[in-house]
Amino acid sequence: MSTIVSTASAPTSVARNSAEFFGRVLLVVLFLISGLGKISAYDATAGYMASMGVPSIALPGVIALEVLGAAAIILGLKTRVVAAVLAGFTLATGLLFHNNFADQMQMIMFLKNVSITGAFLMLVANGAGAFSIDAKSAK
Repeated sequence: MSTIVSTASAPTSVARNSAEFFGRVLLVVLFLISGLGKISAYDATAGYMASMGVPSIALPGVIALEVLGAAAIILGLKTRVVAAVLAGFTLATGLLFHNNFADQMQMIMFLKNVSITGAFLMLVANGAGAFSIDAKSAK
C-alpha cells in the first residue's frame, strides 16, 4: 500500500532544511549560554549545586555537556546520541532544581525543562536533518 503525500502544503527542501537547522540552534542556545555562564560564575554555581545536594565536583562535566553538547547539536554531529544525553540531563536537572511545584515559577521552570526534553526526543527520533555533519557523513 502506498501513501500519497500532497506537496502543496509541504515545505520546500530549503525551507525544511533551514527550519531544522535554526530549530537546532534555538533549542541549544540556552545550553551554550548557560554553560559559558557557569565558567564565569564557577564558585557561585558550585555553591548553588552543593546547596541542592549535587556535588560541585560534577560542575566541570555539566559545563562540558552544556557547551560541547550545544556545539554538537548546532553542527549536527552525532545528533541522536547527544540529543538523548541532553534529554536525560534536562529532565534530571528539572527534577533536581525545579521540584517545588507549590511555587508557580518553579513549576513553569520544570515544565520548560519537560518541553525542552520533548524537543530533544524529536531530534533523537528524526535526526538533525540535511544541514548537518551527520547528513554529510551518511553520504
